[in-house]
Amino acid sequence: MQEQDKEKKLSEKIDQLKERYEADGQDLAVHLDGLYHSNYLKYWDYISLETLLSLQKTKTNFPDELIFIVYHQITELYFKMVLHEIKQLCVAKNLQADFFLKRMKRINWYFGHLIQSFDVISVGMEHEQFMKFRSALHPASGFQSVQYRMIEMMSTDFINLVSKDKRSDYTDYSTIDEMYENIYWRHGAIDVKTGKKTLTLKMFEDQYSKKLVRLANKFKTKNLYSLFKRLETDVQQSEETVAILKRFDSYVNINWPLAHYKYAVRFLIKKDGAVPATGGTNWQKYLPPKFQKQIFFPSLYTAQEIEDWGKAWVETEVFGSVEFTPSV
Repeated sequence: MQEQDKEKKLSEKIDQLKERYEADGQDLAVHLDGLYHSNYLKYWDYISLETLLSLQKTKTNFPDELIFIVYHQITELYFKMVLHEIKQLCVAKNLQADFFLKRMKRINWYFGHLIQSFDVISVGMEHEQFMKFRSALHPASGFQSVQYRMIEMMSTDFINLVSKDKRSDYTDYSTIDEMYENIYWRHGAIDVKTGKKTLTLKMFEDQYSKKLVRLANKFKTKNLYSLFKRLETDVQQSEETVAILKRFDSYVNINWPLAHYKYAVRFLIKKDGAVPATGGTNWQKYLPPKFQKQIFFPSLYTAQEIEDWGKAWVETEVFGSVEFTPSV
């Protein structure tokens, strides 16, 4: 009886395959012949392991530079997963609340683990080695992560990314091309000595500005904040929705930049002053959220919450000893 069941299931599978390939004008027999001659899939081939492990190109002979590269590559892969989830939401037809919230929970999970893992930078590297090999990295900087910029632009209305002291200069009729000239992170890549754009910023803009402006225009009406505002009112106001979106906001705009700030304070502050960042960026003014107040979902917060943006993190993580625990 079991053998007959197997034969029946096999026959059904073949009929399904035939139907699928015929729908595309394909001959099932040809594809089955190709399957017969194909090799079995191997794990190392599937994830391109050899290629992956060959992508760490150190600039110096200090062993801990490898840790530095690997962690940043891991970070960019997490960013890729975040963008993958955001894109699914932005292209979804008839977006349902359940689908929206499930994807946002995934995104929070990714960012939560990224933030928790940032100690790899401080624990996994000797301070002496880092301070030496970092001099070979100029003018490269994590500031130049285009995927992080893409996440920002696909998460909120563009005006929320404008430097806070310039937002009042724009209205709903302002174009993204105009506002891009005053996007907040540009002010973080101004040379602290000359007041001019750093080479880090110039290189980044030459490589990515046109792409980012096109992206921002594409997602002008379908970024995460826009999608949220189109959900049913009861969903927008639900405690679960508000909590999930606030967590995403705090992860990206508070915890992630301040994880970098905490690391910079530990590694780059000396008794005789701060050590310049590899890209010459003004990290003391650029990283603390209280100076930028980038908020993806501003309508979810009270005026006092916006005023105190980032304050709780500083109190617990910089002046206290509360351990960060990721959550969705």
